Amino acid sequence: MKDVAKSQQAGGQRELKASRLTSDCNLSRFFPPPPPPPLRADRRRGRCLGGVCCSLFNSLAAVVLKAGANASALEKEIGPEQFPVNEHYFGLVNFGNTCYCNSVLQALYFCRPFREKVLAYKVQPRRKESLLTCLADLFNSIATQKKKVGVIPPKKFISRLRKENELFDNYMQQDAHEFLNYLLNTIADLLQEEKSQERQQNGKLVQNGGGGGGGGGGGGVQVVVEEEVSSKDEDFLDLSVDVEQNTSITHCLRGFSNTETLCSEYKYYCEQCRSKQEAQKRMRVKKLPMILALHLKRFKYMDQLHRYTKLSYRVVFPLELRLFNTSGDATNPDRMYDLVAVVVHCGRDYFHNMSHLSPFMSSFCFHAAVVQTAATTSPSSRVHGFWLLFDDDIVEKIDAQAIEEFYGLTSDISKNSESGYILFYQSRD
Repeated sequence: MKDVAKSQQAGGQRELKASRLTSDCNLSRFFPPPPPPPLRADRRRGRCLGGVCCSLFNSLAAVVLKAGANASALEKEIGPEQFPVNEHYFGLVNFGNTCYCNSVLQALYFCRPFREKVLAYKVQPRRKESLLTCLADLFNSIATQKKKVGVIPPKKFISRLRKENELFDNYMQQDAHEFLNYLLNTIADLLQEEKSQERQQNGKLVQNGGGGGGGGGGGGVQVVVEEEVSSKDEDFLDLSVDVEQNTSITHCLRGFSNTETLCSEYKYYCEQCRSKQEAQKRMRVKKLPMILALHLKRFKYMDQLHRYTKLSYRVVFPLELRLFNTSGDATNPDRMYDLVAVVVHCGRDYFHNMSHLSPFMSSFCFHAAVVQTAATTSPSSRVHGFWLLFDDDIVEKIDAQAIEEFYGLTSDISKNSESGYILFYQSRD
């Protein structure tokens, strides 16, 4: 198998390509009776991750050698004067289509309030192993590296993830947004359980000194939304917005807060009337979070195709954002946000339930993360650094203008695209 997918610059445009099976693979291996486990190759480095062609040890060794050269070039390109104090830029090894996980982990790591909460959890009294302890160990491993750049294998975290949830216990591509929600919900549940245990042990309420969830859990990225019809508050880990062609994230947020009429089978149940009534519903943000996560709903189920298809629509997202769809009693409604990370979906297809398809299909998908580094001149929350592209173990410096390449396609032509999928905005205060 050959390494055929690297980040390339062609005509001023960046193109991330997927690997393909080449003639040096023995095709008969896929079709003996009974069939062996499917051969799933890493898209860039040609590693067999189904246990058919080579050992994981040899794969990791090859990655380390290649990543070493990449890290050295990155360090020279950045230069010592641009390195923020105590910052490290480390790629993550792919353990078999785990780019969905790696991209989200990189994005969360560069959301500094979230990272600081997780690292604070690391120094607390040792608890039994969980997804949160593994995340804290991974973040701490990156933060305490002697080198500025390099590669780290998140083996412990991936093993724990696959152990806890069978959805991720395979070598298939998964949805980055589903993983993000699972991770944050799991962390929130763990912290809530620990808090309950502390209350029982102390016999009294334990004051929450962490602010917004404490311990680096999901509280830092929760949004409270007011539902006008019922005046009910609901917690959201992120805002999922519909996308349309040639629009902006502001347009998407406006659609999120549009008035919706509830009728027919969707009528609203009135507690006072004890019956279903027609009503109007409008969602508005009531509590603005420190980290605002916006999920662009880029996948739609097509009945005629019997599968999900990607909406590669061009959706412009700014480097600075102020939410306008806030409720009248919202606290700090004029809060300004800076874009700090983007999880990018690359390809044109959805990623679940593809096992029935031929392994030689031409379509593909994978994820990468684009993050903005911290400022070199000030430790303040407002970030003014340079941009990095994390493509698993490959880390590259890119221009700020390159962010525009991840807006999507201006036409509806079905072709591979690199589109912003999850946006992370950090508050300036």
